[in-house]
Amino acid sequence: MSVTEIKNKERVINELTSFIRKVLVEPEICETALNIAREHLNDENPEVVIADALSATTNIKIPVEHSEADRLFLEVLIDVIKDEKALY
Repeated sequence: MSVTEIKNKERVINELTSFIRKVLVEPEICETALNIAREHLNDENPEVVIADALSATTNIKIPVEHSEADRLFLEVLIDVIKDEKALY
């Protein structure tokens, strides 16, 4: 693994750690994120729409150009909603 790859992984871990801290301090972010994902799951480009809605309604700010950590979070969020829908 190259130095660049290691630094990128560290950056992703740091971003995700920061996000987890925000959710632990403000647990309502989790429910808001799930509600937004439910609402926009079937939209065209749901990752973009969900990210924009989260940025507009919470202190989670996802930039237009998503980082690897942003993509991972959005992917997990969408997977949770898909799993939830599969149960019904």
